[in-house]
Amino acid sequence: MRVRDLMQTEVISIDAAEPVRQAVELLVDGHVSGLPVVEGQGKLVGVISAGDILQAESGLEEPEAIARLFQETQVRDLMTPRPQTISPDATIREAAQRLLYLEVHRLFVERDGHLVGVISTSDLVREMAGATR
Repeated sequence: MRVRDLMQTEVISIDAAEPVRQAVELLVDGHVSGLPVVEGQGKLVGVISAGDILQAESGLEEPEAIARLFQETQVRDLMTPRPQTISPDATIREAAQRLLYLEVHRLFVERDGHLVGVISTSDLVREMAGATR
């Protein structure tokens, strides 16, 4: 079985120049914990997670500072650059090993430099649960 067989192809992404507020809305509305960050013609440049946003907010006490974080800070300022990627042709075993080794919850699936999907630990667990029936 290959990554292409399990990956999610309808990926919600965000532009690096968008305000953090927009990332929060997409995370909440999409029921996801992380978003791929893109620039230009959809080039994958990073990932922003709920944890990244919470960490940035945790250091702020003034309501005005928190408001500025959400309204004026760009996603690129909080994102983790160089997200972990995998080919759609990689095996599920390879994806599982990389998720474990890298201690990440998701791998973005790229083909020829373009984002084509995402595979997460949840996708692998869902497959394993179905395989044991």
